[in-house]
Amino acid sequence: MNNKQILPLLMISTAFIVSCDDTKQATGNPFLNVYDTPNGVPPFDQIKSEHFKPAYEEALRQHRAEVDSIASITEAPTFENTILALEDAGRLLARVSSVFSNLSSSTTNDTLKALDTELAPKLAAHRDNISLNEQLFGRVKAVWNQRDSLDLNGEQEMLLERSYKNFVRNGADLSDTDKTALREINTQLAELTTQFGQNVLAETNAFELVVDNEDRLAGLSDGLKAAAAATADAKGYEGKWVFTLSNSSVMPFLQYADNRELRQQIWEAYKNRGANGNDNDNGDILVEIANLRLKKANLLGYPTHAHYVLEEAMAENPANVRKLLDDLWVPAIAKAKTEADDIQKEIEAAGQGFQAAPYDWRYYSEKIRQQRFSLSEAELQPYFSLSSVRQGAFDVANKLYGLRFKRREDMPTYHPEVEVYEVSEADGTLVGIFYVDYFPRESKRPGAWMSSFRRQYYENGQRVAPIIVNVCNFTPPVGTQPALLTFDEANTLFHEFGHALHGLLSDVSYRSLSGTSVSRDFVELPSQVMENWAEDPSVLKEYAKHYETGEPIPDALIAKLESAGTFGQGFATVEYLASAILDFDYHTITSPITVSAEEFEKASMEKAGLIDEIIPRHRSTYFNHIFSGGYSAGYYSYIWAEVLDADAFAAFKETSLYDKVTADAFRQNILERGGTEKPAELYRKFRGADPDPVHLMRKRGLD
Repeated sequence: MNNKQILPLLMISTAFIVSCDDTKQATGNPFLNVYDTPNGVPPFDQIKSEHFKPAYEEALRQHRAEVDSIASITEAPTFENTILALEDAGRLLARVSSVFSNLSSSTTNDTLKALDTELAPKLAAHRDNISLNEQLFGRVKAVWNQRDSLDLNGEQEMLLERSYKNFVRNGADLSDTDKTALREINTQLAELTTQFGQNVLAETNAFELVVDNEDRLAGLSDGLKAAAAATADAKGYEGKWVFTLSNSSVMPFLQYADNRELRQQIWEAYKNRGANGNDNDNGDILVEIANLRLKKANLLGYPTHAHYVLEEAMAENPANVRKLLDDLWVPAIAKAKTEADDIQKEIEAAGQGFQAAPYDWRYYSEKIRQQRFSLSEAELQPYFSLSSVRQGAFDVANKLYGLRFKRREDMPTYHPEVEVYEVSEADGTLVGIFYVDYFPRESKRPGAWMSSFRRQYYENGQRVAPIIVNVCNFTPPVGTQPALLTFDEANTLFHEFGHALHGLLSDVSYRSLSGTSVSRDFVELPSQVMENWAEDPSVLKEYAKHYETGEPIPDALIAKLESAGTFGQGFATVEYLASAILDFDYHTITSPITVSAEEFEKASMEKAGLIDEIIPRHRSTYFNHIFSGGYSAGYYSYIWAEVLDADAFAAFKETSLYDKVTADAFRQNILERGGTEKPAELYRKFRGADPDPVHLMRKRGLD
């Protein structure tokens, strides 16, 4: 998953080496000075929370001055004095925003939370002041109207198109009355989406399942109990065990804990985040967000928010997305019902008379998996130490693209757990800088994502290397035992690393077109395709090694993994599709929602035909992706991109896993090109054809 962008209007890129005001004298604020650090990474060791507000104030002042200067030029509008000038504006703002957005997501505090709330409406107003500037838009439109006679290259044409469309899609053609209304909507949305995300974090951190009797932890592994004991000690519960709503804690608890009462307790807390009727309740907030998005879409001339979003997406329109979701739902729900029947039989075979509930699914599914395939997560985890999995991802990138990764301990980081790597070509040429931040903490929001502190671009003919970060919430180390990942977590590491490669290998002229500056339903291709290497038997033999003995994962265990490959895919597909459908239902409304979020969600899932034993992967009140994270009307993107990634990996399987011709084609046409061409064209250049969905259906066992 990608982190949200602070300034999407002009596609302002993240972080820069120098301030755009080169005459500014050195100050005590590190943002206002030239970064005197290796490769121009942010000086995290000097940055303090109190630096952000004055840095933002100066950055906004500079950007306003730059935009006013461009708008008031007396010379006729040209590509250089208007489009390129806008592309180069806002460097200090991008520098400050990149660090702030990353730190407020991964290591926040009360100061950053308060500033985030204060800044949201100010940044929204700043974006509106640019997009609704009639004089500025007049110049952009003038260049757009003469585009056929400008002799632009492909990247320049795309930069011009994006610049013009960004203005139009952000209200530049509206009447003065509608512009005023749009400003108000944007301000409200900025405030509400920020509050939504903060509420989810607060709700996640608020819950603790404290257990003082080890007998109640029957079924849990020694490693999971040790981690819970360490959490308890850190929280002041000496001699007890504490489980939290972090995925690395709650999910294995639901999978292995014999105590049904405790499973229900932690499950209820997990599914009710943001719906507890307290100060962190998101019910009214999300309804208002959905209604405001409809109102904004209507102002801009679109029937729904989904129509607005998908206009620039690979899917193009809501009908295409609905067809994909409906086509997948039919076989997925059928398989999920079969799985539900198996779980109920397992419950009854154990002499229990209750009806399976959502908090029973993972527990009994694990028992069935062990019976059918003699495969348990506890048996797998010793082979998936974090260091081995990370090195495995690095080795795959080396074999595919010749990349090398060197640990840099001389570069500042924003947290002691963060590591930094220098990424280079086989000949030593710098590719970029890669930060990794893998473990959960209360100051970090849930989930996993890739972001950047600086995007790649060219300046004076020289490639400026990107600075990329992967942030996750993996199972942490306990005592002398290293961090041992689940197989799903290993896949997540490869997934986010694929996003990182998209940012690191970018090789385009302009920041706003670089790396992951592509549509949501295309940006997941580079990430999801990497999961195929993570799961491939021959690759597993290379990186999955026992953390104590160093022995590679046995062939017999790999065979079990392969046999169980499509096990549980009914559940996995349905819980994901349920969230995608829920997202789409919120964002294809044609009139305002007048019922509660709970009622809306219930109606949506009943219409879809979701069974009682499964709930959406993300329920409405903690659905950060769509109400805080930039994936509104776009959560379908993961399954859309899975069609692409399954087809793309098939290209490698037709030759070999590390076939140089195929790897070069993927790098040159996908990873390096960013948003310089339409996604469908980029994919066809790589594959020579449109993707075939048969590969996805076969992969998920839905064929």
